[in-house]
Amino acid sequence: MLGRHEARERRHARIRRELQGTADRPRLAVFRSAKHIYAQVVDDRSGRTLVHASSCEKDLRALRTAATKKRGVAEAVGKLVAQRCVAKGIQKVAFDRGGFRYHGRVASLAKGAREGGLLF
Repeated sequence: MLGRHEARERRHARIRRELQGTADRPRLAVFRSAKHIYAQVVDDRSGRTLVHASSCEKDLRALRTAATKKRGVAEAVGKLVAQRCVAKGIQKVAFDRGGFRYHGRVASLAKGAREGGLLF
């Protein structure tokens, strides 16, 4: 029987077989830890990270108070990554949930990215 971590990695590998970021439509990859959430926009063909944002950044430290829930911080990370993408001329992305369920913080990040102007 697989542990939780191994099962997530298997799901992510299964997703990644089908999903690939290109220069026209890069991949928005999400990683969620117990405390933080990370997002990066990747062009898999060239192997480059084009844009990144996380809840560890100075801009978002003020949001990480006890009063703010993790979902609110995740939405702010989504908006920040979308803002950085739009500044670089990226509008369409392929969403890679990283093997995590599409709910909670992952869905909030996606919502924030859509509100920020990304299409996926």
